[in-house]
Amino acid sequence: MDNSKIQNSKAIQGLTKIAVKLGNQIHLRSLRDAFATIMPLYILAGLAVLLNNTVFTWIFHGKTLADVQYWGTVLTNGTLNISGILIAGLIGYHLSQNRGFKNPLAASMVSIATLIVMMPNVVQIIPDGAKKAVSATGVMPFTNLGTGSMFAGVIIGLLATELFVRLSKVKKFQINLGDNIPPAVGQSFSVLIPVIIVLASFGIISALLYDLFGMNLINLITTFIQEPLRHVGTSLWGTVFLYALGNLLWLFGIHQAVIYSSILEPLLIVNITENIAAYQAHVTIPNIINVSQIQTFALLGGSGCTLCLLIAVFLVSRNKASKTVAKLSIAPGLFNINEPVIFGYPIVYNITMAIPFVLIPTIGIILSYVATSIGWISPCVIQIPWTTPVIVAPFLATAGDWRAVVLQVLILVIGVLIYIPFVKANDSVMAATAKNEETEEGANSEAENA
Repeated sequence: MDNSKIQNSKAIQGLTKIAVKLGNQIHLRSLRDAFATIMPLYILAGLAVLLNNTVFTWIFHGKTLADVQYWGTVLTNGTLNISGILIAGLIGYHLSQNRGFKNPLAASMVSIATLIVMMPNVVQIIPDGAKKAVSATGVMPFTNLGTGSMFAGVIIGLLATELFVRLSKVKKFQINLGDNIPPAVGQSFSVLIPVIIVLASFGIISALLYDLFGMNLINLITTFIQEPLRHVGTSLWGTVFLYALGNLLWLFGIHQAVIYSSILEPLLIVNITENIAAYQAHVTIPNIINVSQIQTFALLGGSGCTLCLLIAVFLVSRNKASKTVAKLSIAPGLFNINEPVIFGYPIVYNITMAIPFVLIPTIGIILSYVATSIGWISPCVIQIPWTTPVIVAPFLATAGDWRAVVLQVLILVIGVLIYIPFVKANDSVMAATAKNEETEEGANSEAENA
């Protein structure tokens, strides 16, 4: 089918409009921005956990090991274990900024304060040396500040910021002290009443939940929203569907981040943060599906596992243009940057490449899931940068399991074998297209001469 006809079809135009609208949806965009901002901290936490539980154990022993591991512990506390608080503040900042609000730092402050307001005042903790938990007040354990409150941080960040921004735009609530005061003071008083209303309102909700039901928002969100949503969205088939849908959008020129970064990735990040915490605590790893697993086994060279495509082009393609694109794309492709392939080969509006582009990442997800579930490879417990190259990525993500490297190489080989016939077919399509263009040019030239 002619690519121009595909591009101009009403169905594709309609899909493009829907996808673009979804990608520009302000709450999803703010969520994507917030998780992108916090990503370096998660990667640092993963590095600290990796060193604490692998490299340091090879070198140090006894008290020296415990002293050295203190470095990784405090880094984990300052990153992973306060991630709920951080994500609430970042969502407040980015959402208010995307709303055009002039004081995004105030929105960030309100989001963090509101999340603290909604946390329980009485918690269960286990003192050092004790075996049973005791009730304590006036403390905030990392279990409530970190991964356990990430979804609460997301929801509170969105709700508190929306309410705060709307109230701040009401002129009756704005206190104007004039122009002869420092700007920071003026901005603070301008939002004083909205801050009071937002925090007081959520404080009433928090008090009612505790006084009437003995519960708090963290428990409610975890029980009724977080776990059901994660179990569906990050189940094997839920992940396969959403990730395949995201890759399918690339074929129509729409970045797969519209689906992946906005909907699926936040859920996958929660899963890997839980895995990092479990690995740090030496307990059972809870989640097979997580962001590192997707990046390691379904992102070989970028979306669509295009490193497999590049290798297939080098092996069987006879088209000069395709080989030129492959040569230019191989270096960035090793680091999972594949825009040169997406737009240069091209993948966009190339129906010939649709099947392998969507199928191979799906195979990677399924094979890695099965291999992990039956114990052939270790689960991914370290969050790695998405630009981590092949071979290195599975070794780091699984905290040093060489079997994961073997599995990734196997997926790479399978991907190359699947791409090969489609590369040959694409060569034939390109040759036929070039021949038709030459024929049309010749006919036009004869018509002009006549």
